[in-house]
Amino acid sequence: MMSAQPARRAVWRPLWQLPRRFDLIVSLTRRELAARYKGSALGIAWAILTPVVMIVIFTIVFAGIFKARFGPNNSQWDYALYLFCGLLPWNAFQESLQLSSNAIVSRANLVKRVVFPLETLPLSQALAAVANQMFGTIALLLAIVIVRHEVHPTILYLPALLIPQFIATLGGAWLLASLGVFIRDIVQGINLLLMAWMFLTPIIYPESIVPTSYRPFVNLNPFTALIRSYRGIMLDGNAPDWPGLGYFALFALILFLFGYWWFARTRKNFADVI
Repeated sequence: MMSAQPARRAVWRPLWQLPRRFDLIVSLTRRELAARYKGSALGIAWAILTPVVMIVIFTIVFAGIFKARFGPNNSQWDYALYLFCGLLPWNAFQESLQLSSNAIVSRANLVKRVVFPLETLPLSQALAAVANQMFGTIALLLAIVIVRHEVHPTILYLPALLIPQFIATLGGAWLLASLGVFIRDIVQGINLLLMAWMFLTPIIYPESIVPTSYRPFVNLNPFTALIRSYRGIMLDGNAPDWPGLGYFALFALILFLFGYWWFARTRKNFADVI
């Protein structure tokens, strides 16, 4: 029993030491952001341009052709705003998981260093993704001002949504970073899973058009409540969907704890596999 308890503490010790590695985490996050846009003509502007292009395409297809509508005015501009608001947090989550699945394998030289805190690599991926989301949020706020000539004070609830979202993202990043070492085609698998998950989340379509028989499945999706809350605070002037956000926070906490635990328990085998 005594030997088991120190082993459990050793698994969680690197997590408690993360605040001490603040400078390293900031440095890795900056390097990650710089690497994504290194050599490109537009640089960090791609963080805003990429979701904008996606929004234009989805708006033309779904609002223009299929006549899907969001918002009280049922206009194409409202559709674009609601779509932008839903895509921003989803893209941050998706981007972090996709890149983290290769985070350890692509840095095999660091795995050989016994003292290097490998848990900071997925963390820097998650932070870089959230930073990109913030750039996009600035663009969204500008679009809201241009289209609606107002910004709701409920935007101040934004940290209440970002914190559980980041916790879920980090847990998923740790889990996939580990799985990516042992299952090399996890990158292709996670891309398919995330694509299916996005279409099962009311991002490009409003919840109101979901048939009644499918509503329980849509509400079971934790991201449904998160997207609903983002749109509520930024576009509708409403408080977050607190019960739904609590459900998402529980999902985020479970994913965080399990993702870190799995990463910590398997990291000793990374060097042997790589």
